[in-house]
Amino acid sequence: MFKDSVDLKLSSGRGGQGCVAFRTEKFVVKGGPNGGTGGKGGDIYFRVDNNTHTLSHFQGERHLKADNGKPGLGSNMTGKSGEKFFVIVPPGTQIKDTETGEVLFDLLDDGYEVKFLQGGKGGLGNTHFKSSTNQRPTYAQPGETGTTRAVTLDLKLIADVGLVGFPNVGKSTLISTVSNATPEVANYEFTTLTPKLGQVNVTDWTSFVMADIPGIIGGAHEGRGLGLQFLRHIERTQTLLFMIDLASYRTLEEQYFTLKEELVKFSEPLSGRKFAIALTRVDSIMPEEIEEKVLDFIKLMELEPSTHSNFKFDKTKPFYEQALANESESYDDTKPFFIAPISSVMHTNIDAIKFALYKMVEQSR
Repeated sequence: MFKDSVDLKLSSGRGGQGCVAFRTEKFVVKGGPNGGTGGKGGDIYFRVDNNTHTLSHFQGERHLKADNGKPGLGSNMTGKSGEKFFVIVPPGTQIKDTETGEVLFDLLDDGYEVKFLQGGKGGLGNTHFKSSTNQRPTYAQPGETGTTRAVTLDLKLIADVGLVGFPNVGKSTLISTVSNATPEVANYEFTTLTPKLGQVNVTDWTSFVMADIPGIIGGAHEGRGLGLQFLRHIERTQTLLFMIDLASYRTLEEQYFTLKEELVKFSEPLSGRKFAIALTRVDSIMPEEIEEKVLDFIKLMELEPSTHSNFKFDKTKPFYEQALANESESYDDTKPFFIAPISSVMHTNIDAIKFALYKMVEQSR
């Protein structure tokens, strides 16, 4: 089960009680106090584990506690300290204060550990209170209490490219074609109910991570559909690929501007990321109709078609692609990097957009 947000109460361990004891060995006339200090309470740590992909292992958990320290012992022996308690989270997890909403940690790197709550100190035994005027102290300190805090764990997946589109436009088909992801693919809306990540291998040495989220529909910012609920999973991406269906009953214009509007209402920074546009399902309509729709859409975007495009669908058909003099040169972020018709089923232009998307990712990196 995919779970990307959970509320928890975390408590570090209490320090152990100090010991009241006296030395009573045989042949030792003047023994004196020898009660040991209590053990320290366990600390709470967060640890990032790349083998964990959701927060579902916290299902049913409400209050996680570290071990308390053990009481001190006679013969000046310190009690055993409580074990460290590790809260295991996947990369991309934000730790927020539940009351204030403040982001306390943004945990990204596999293997990273950070201490969150300090365990309580152990209480001093009676041996620490002996003096010339009090040679037989009969009291010891209690251990310090641990710290308790309520936190919210929010998972935001880490990906290089995020797919944005209406339901049933081919997002899952594309990610299953170009990557190792295996989402459910079916001919009905909202097939994708949870985000999916896939690694796209461009060459033997280069790759990037693609994220697929449930489809977005008009009014998503008001709670309609599922897409807005999962948009936070592409907040970290620097590159967006708009998936627009050529065979849909919705016009290309309606699809594109609805998606842009919903992104703006969710997050202006996200809506301003570098983007490209894939016009999907070219295998479902006639070639003449494809050319007409693509050219009309390019003109609608106030762009000029490219006659020397890298996209190999048909060299006689002009598509749009921003030309770069070299890989380090920047380009106009307000315009799409490319507009290209694709078919994941027929593998039309799939290799071309993989290389084009990698070029965008490489610039962001």
